[in-house]
Amino acid sequence: MSNSIHLKRGLDIPISGVASLKASPVAADVIAIKPTDFKGLLPRLLVKEGDRVLAGSPVLADKNCPDILVCSPVSGTVQTIVRGEKRKLLAVVVKADEQREYVDFGVKNVESLNADQIREAILASGLWPSLIQRPYGILANPSLKPKAIFMSAFSTAPLAADTDFVLGSEMPAIQAGLTALGKLTEGGVHVCIDGNKAASTPFHKLEGVTLYEVTGKHPAGNVGIQISHISPIRKGETVWTISPLMAAAIGKLFLTGKVQLDRKVAVTGPVAVNPAYVEALPGIPMKALSAFYDNSKADVRFVSGDALCGTSVGEDGYLGWFDNQVTLLHEGTEREILGWAKPFRFNQFSSSRAYFSWLCPKKKYEMDTNFHGGPRAFVVSDVYGKVLPMDIFPVYLAKACLAGDIDKMEKFGIYEVLPEDLALCEFVDPSKNEIQDMIQKGIDLMIKEMA
Repeated sequence: MSNSIHLKRGLDIPISGVASLKASPVAADVIAIKPTDFKGLLPRLLVKEGDRVLAGSPVLADKNCPDILVCSPVSGTVQTIVRGEKRKLLAVVVKADEQREYVDFGVKNVESLNADQIREAILASGLWPSLIQRPYGILANPSLKPKAIFMSAFSTAPLAADTDFVLGSEMPAIQAGLTALGKLTEGGVHVCIDGNKAASTPFHKLEGVTLYEVTGKHPAGNVGIQISHISPIRKGETVWTISPLMAAAIGKLFLTGKVQLDRKVAVTGPVAVNPAYVEALPGIPMKALSAFYDNSKADVRFVSGDALCGTSVGEDGYLGWFDNQVTLLHEGTEREILGWAKPFRFNQFSSSRAYFSWLCPKKKYEMDTNFHGGPRAFVVSDVYGKVLPMDIFPVYLAKACLAGDIDKMEKFGIYEVLPEDLALCEFVDPSKNEIQDMIQKGIDLMIKEMA
């Protein structure tokens, strides 16, 4: 028996370039492990250039909690240690073997393990960073027992990978992973599925979890939005979240004794050539996807993740650890004279119906990165509330974060949100404010001052 949640507010962004449901393997000679993918990780390097690693070998450790490790997804040789300003560790680049070798952690029956044994197994394998702790969206603290664990089994982000297609064959591993995680909390595991196809999705067959059918426009698929409607996070409370992708990796750990992070990655976007899925690993270079784009004019933006809250990594960048989507966008550097005075713009999307393109509700647009204007005064309006299905005041929260006022941040809901939850607010903002950046700076201040 499922619970039903219907969200009335939100916005689906009609961007072109959805990936066709076919997958092919992609070859990548190197894989990068980036500490910046793990929020809250203070990395300590465990390898040096020339070292030999296996899939599952620890590469990084957290200085604050040495038990938390990050593993290599491939076997091979450490080729390069990439550092930035002040020797900040940016990436560990591994030259991959043609034939992958694994660390053997041993097959385990999750039904017979207790919470401590499960925690130790996940920590030893380097998969603990798969668990994200809220508030703040940082690495889960192994010494805490969360109120509950949440997983969203679908995504409504622009051009998001089809979860059923990507993970439909991984249900035994996902079931094993969630069964194991359920022993780490007394509040149980809560899974949200797409209510529009609840009967057809394989996730509705999961056992030992509480299922919710969620319907609505984006951000209905965001786990933070779902938590706010199931069990809002209050001050002093902690919950953990996990993606289906990483739940499958944890399940495979117990079923096979190996760390297997293979995934289907959706290559999407308006400038993608024949967008489709590739079978790859986290950390593959963007150049490995050269068959999907023409960058002869150097006008392609490479986004690891979706167009709203993904990370721009450039052609020399790498796929993020948690991502199974790449979005290719045109760099919108063109300027349009008096564009605001042209209502007959059928090739421009407007969430406020400023253009007559709203007469074509099913049209997909070749959107680019153009802001179509510069920053303006931050005015109070209800434009955010129309797309954010949460019981908070987004304008006041953003202003509190901008001012660094901790009391007001707490009052207006900083414990319930991550930047991704307010990505749509940034998209529709007529003042062109970087709302996600404001929220992240507020979270960083909370971590610093409230630790």
